[in-house]
Parts: sequence; structure tokens; C-alpha cells
Amino acid sequence: MPSDVTPDSMDHPLVFGQRLQVLRTRRGMSRTVLAGLLGKSPSWVKQVENGTLHTPGLSMILRVAEVLRVRNLGELTGDQTMPVDLFIGPGHAKLPAVRDAIDAFLFDIDREAPSAAHLSARLASAWSARHSAPNHREVIGGLLPGLIQDAQLAVRQADRAPERRAAQAVLAEVYGLSQFFLAYQPDSALLWRAAERGMVAAQESEDPHAIGVAAWLTAQAHRDSGPGHFDAADAVTLKTLRYLTPLLPDASDDVRAIAGALQFEAGYTAARRGDTGTAWNRWDTARKMAKRLPADYYHPATSFSRAVMGAHAVTVAVELHAGGESVRQAAKADAKTIPSRPRRARHRIEEARGYQLDGQPEAALATLDKAYEAAPETIRYNGYARRIILEETESKSPTHRRRAAELAVKIGVLAA
Repeated sequence: MPSDVTPDSMDHPLVFGQRLQVLRTRRGMSRTVLAGLLGKSPSWVKQVENGTLHTPGLSMILRVAEVLRVRNLGELTGDQTMPVDLFIGPGHAKLPAVRDAIDAFLFDIDREAPSAAHLSARLASAWSARHSAPNHREVIGGLLPGLIQDAQLAVRQADRAPERRAAQAVLAEVYGLSQFFLAYQPDSALLWRAAERGMVAAQESEDPHAIGVAAWLTAQAHRDSGPGHFDAADAVTLKTLRYLTPLLPDASDDVRAIAGALQFEAGYTAARRGDTGTAWNRWDTARKMAKRLPADYYHPATSFSRAVMGAHAVTVAVELHAGGESVRQAAKADAKTIPSRPRRARHRIEEARGYQLDGQPEAALATLDKAYEAAPETIRYNGYARRIILEETESKSPTHRRRAAELAVKIGVLAA
């Protein structure tokens, strides 16, 4: 999700090392942690920061930007002539309408709100449309304003406590869907507003599934804000698991799936920390929970299912910077079993990260081509894909440069 770094102290000229130190400090990241994530020594980071070593090459700059979740390369290099956004995608044309719906006050609307059952059916259709669409933001961006307004209206008009709780549950999950649209767009404050409102609505609903989905999304928002927020991500994940666990013996498939998804999220955060044992243990727990779900089950919000566990294994290996293991897990995972086009594209991007870690840039680019075929909007908004493609545009291989440049034009990183 979008970075919250806003380096306002960088309006005056600073050299690369100084900018690196400011951004690293704002992320709450030590030199030792940054060095480990970059495959360098702490002394290397120190020498870059104090200017003993010169500015590194583009490939390392891109890796630093990825680790620190820098908004664009200009913030890191000081070169405002190359404002390449990595972890903020292009603002979608439907973003203003979604923003207006989230921020609206409905006191002047006198029509009758749809029932919670009607809204639930519309929400299910919206999820289905998202999973089947290559340009999923375009699809759900058109559906969200009406869904948000009607769900808000249903909560406002509910007279009895059961009706109000049911409406709050739907509203929470509508806010959840909106976060898939808002992620990586240039309005991180709006994303957090949706996440916080979703969590409040879920708690008001007292619905375990709504609470689980809201917690899952909130944990992701914390984790993607950088290492300084990993503890907050874990707190949300683990507290929600403690709440859900006693309910699981008699729970629906959806509740059991969200508990499994939260188990994996705990593993994902552990992998980001470099905690190999915890990461794989959490993945294995989640895998066992997935095996207890029906073979054809697929959770609409989290994608949790038997089909996605192979993709999750690739993600764990990649986040642990284990290139060989990433490739081995990718060979075992079957992307074709993932029914969601955007989730399948996301898996392909993770595979590409694994191939690049393993020193196979040609395979990485070929896999990113597959991601583009599955869902162009997913790769267009994904910072990891952007980093790989930009890095390979500087490759010594003419074939790699040409292929990377073609992809860069497709996703809008370079002009045609």
C-alpha cells in the first residue's frame, strides 16, 4: 500500500547519502536492517550516507527505493527530472468519484436505503466482477460510489439494533472492497480513512467475518507503511486471531478462511522482518487451515483457499530474499488454479521477483509479461514490477533492454 513518507525537509539540495539517511530514519530502520535487506554490510550503508562512497548505480537505487517504500526516485536522488513513482501508481480516472462517496455526508438524502441483503448481493457481484476483470480498478471504481453511499444510508436509516449491525457489517466490507481500489493510488490519507472507517463499522457490527476482513486489511496497511509499523501489523493480526480462534469449531467457511488468511499475514510480516522460522511456521499453519476448506472454496476478499497457498509460499521465500527457494516454490505453485485474474497477476509478479533474486532476469521479464496478460492494472500499480522493469532497461543485454522497455511503455513507466 502507499508509502506515507513525505520528505518535506528535502526542499533544499541534499546529496544522495543524506537523503538515504533521512528516509531510513523516518522509516525507523537501522543501518543493520537496511543493509541486510539490500545484501550489503552496515558499514557500506554508513559510507554511502556519509559520502565516503559515491551514489550507487541505478539497480541499487531501485532496490533502496523498494525497501524504503520511497514515493518516487526524485525523493531519493534529488533529481526532480525523473519523478518515477514506484509504490504509488497513476491516479485512476474514477478516484475522485470514489473519494466523494467516502467523504460524503448523507443528511440531505431522503430516499429509502436498500436492505442489507440486497447490498450483500451487490457486494458479492462486485467481488466477482473484480476477480474476472483484467482492468479491475475500472470495474469496481464504477460500482463503488453507489455501493458506498447505499451502505452508509442503510446504517443511518436502520431503526433496530439487529438491522443496524447487519448494515454495519456490509458497510465494513464495502470499505474493504474500496481499499483494493485505493491501494497504491496517490491518496494515502483516503486509503487510511477507508481502513479506519471499515474497522469501526466492523466492530459495531459484531460480525466475526467483517471484523476479520477489516483487521486483515488494516494489518496490511500497517505492514506496507514500513518496518516501523510491523509491530502494529502484528498487534492487529494476533489480537484478531485470539478473538476468532474460539469461534472456529462452529464457524462458517468464510470465518475459517479469514482466520487462515490472518495466520498467513502474521507469516508475511515475519518474512519481512527476516524471521525465517516464524514465517514458514505461520505459512504451514495457514496451509493446514486451507486444507480443511472445500476444494473449490475461494475467499472473495483475501483470496484465501487451497489454490493460493502455493503463491503464498513464493511470497514468503521472496520476502526472505531466498532466490533459489523462491524459484523452487514457484515451480510447485500452479498459477492456473487461482481463479482471480488480479491475484494471478500478483502471483506472477512475486514469481518474477524470485527469478530476479535467483539471477534469472530473462525469466523475470517473461513472467511479468504473463502478469500483464492476466491483469494489466495489477502490474501497472505494482512497485516491485516497476522496479524490476526499470532495472532491466539498464541491462547489458540488448534483448533484456528491449523487452524491459516494451513492458515499461505498456505499464506507463516510460513514454512510447
